Amino acid sequence: MELSDQSPRQYYAAIKARPARAKFGFGEKPALVNIDLQKAYTAVGEFATAYETDPRQLDYVNELADLCRAKGLPVIWTYVAYMDSGEDAGVWGTRTNTPDSLQNIKVGSRRAEFDDRLRIDESRDIIINKRMASPFHETNLQSLLTWHKIDTVIITGGSTSGCVRACAVESLSRGYRTIVAEECVADKHEIPHFANLADMLLKYADVEPFAVVRDYLAAWPQSAGAG
Repeated sequence: MELSDQSPRQYYAAIKARPARAKFGFGEKPALVNIDLQKAYTAVGEFATAYETDPRQLDYVNELADLCRAKGLPVIWTYVAYMDSGEDAGVWGTRTNTPDSLQNIKVGSRRAEFDDRLRIDESRDIIINKRMASPFHETNLQSLLTWHKIDTVIITGGSTSGCVRACAVESLSRGYRTIVAEECVADKHEIPHFANLADMLLKYADVEPFAVVRDYLAAWPQSAGAG
């Protein structure tokens, strides 16, 4: 079957299976960036229509976060929320204005809250309110990574085709080895999910199984420099 005849899921599997596919690899010191795991997107049946490609997604994210804390590595959580006026959403928030529109995720609202299943340590984890797709856009993320001497960014969250992809592109552009934890990211449908996993794999990031990321973190710093 030609690649052009395959579904996004099949295309991604075919790209991932290429034996000669080069990787960026893990670097010397990682940080975990968990993107927008908030009720606006994860509360299926209340707000979200679908946001899960692996039923254990949040369990896996929690495990990675626990490992990073145990190693003294940065754990970063981002969420999207806007002023009551919505003006800080800019042009991004102008296409529609319905109760579930982007600009109507208000600061302090239930939709802005992190999912209750997450284990967040507010005494040491870093929490960033971002307004645009990339968590690097007009936030202090870059300076935090510089302060911690980070060279590897591990990404979880959603959506794969939106904020995860935007983070991966900017992370690579800023010189970081970029790792997307496969079972830890999700989208509204498998078409954008697998299409963007394939594209990130080809261009911007290593898309690694959760188990590979977990084992790297469990072995850190003994794993430092591993490719």
